[in-house]
Amino acid sequence: MSFPKQNEIRIPLLESIVKLGGAAAPKDLYPIVAQWFPDLTEEDQNQRLESSPSTRKWWNLVQWARQTLVEDGHIDGSKRGIWAITKKGEAELKLVGSPASKSKEELTSSLRDLANSNRDEIISRIKYELDNMTGHEFEYFCSTFLEQIGYSDLVVTKKSGDGGLDGYGNFKMGIVHLKSAFQAKRWKSNTIGSQDIDQFRGAIQGTFEHGIFITTSKFSKPAKDISVKHGAVSIYLIDGDEIANVLINQGLGIKREPVYTYEIDEEFFKQVKLLNSAT
Repeated sequence: MSFPKQNEIRIPLLESIVKLGGAAAPKDLYPIVAQWFPDLTEEDQNQRLESSPSTRKWWNLVQWARQTLVEDGHIDGSKRGIWAITKKGEAELKLVGSPASKSKEELTSSLRDLANSNRDEIISRIKYELDNMTGHEFEYFCSTFLEQIGYSDLVVTKKSGDGGLDGYGNFKMGIVHLKSAFQAKRWKSNTIGSQDIDQFRGAIQGTFEHGIFITTSKFSKPAKDISVKHGAVSIYLIDGDEIANVLINQGLGIKREPVYTYEIDEEFFKQVKLLNSAT
């Protein structure tokens, strides 16, 4: 599903805090706030950020909404680990729907929602471009992409067939360089399964210390589970979403356009009034 926008979470978050007695721990609030959005499944709530796999996307959205409410004075941000509604926050609930209740923080959150929406659109466009590449174009793309994530001395092989490798090189992990091989699958809909990972691992085991499996589609849960196996070469999995996020973060194939917001310089107008009164 499409996750709710940040400004859509503000009021449900305040209402949820009130429901839990006016103050609560974040971990208790996330599922309560989620109840305001019936289409938000348990799987959605556990989805991780592509750029930070240890962070749940839903939790991150709620945390951003909470931050704007803290800045606006609606939530008390002074107590670590406890989110408490303020008198101003209680008043905000009474003013829901009133145009006068709109704040600069709400405008900022709307702009952030717009930026997130634009990022989602760009991810979809990147995946579309990848899906429509020829085999040779995708081969060239992979060599350029892998250099961005730490490969050097890259060699693209001419071998074909399931389980074979498509190239190899030195992969940098911190100060260590590993002899690494990669395989790329330009699939539009097929999911990469555990058997694909096993075949690739079997092809590189004993020759390489590390492997990367790139696909424009997705990996099944068994494939993810088997990518790290005790006593065997670890396989780093990169799906279409992660490819897109790396391109965005590295600015590769992406043009970044600045977005400006404007605010009245109250100090300027105050000085004008002072100068006028002095004459």
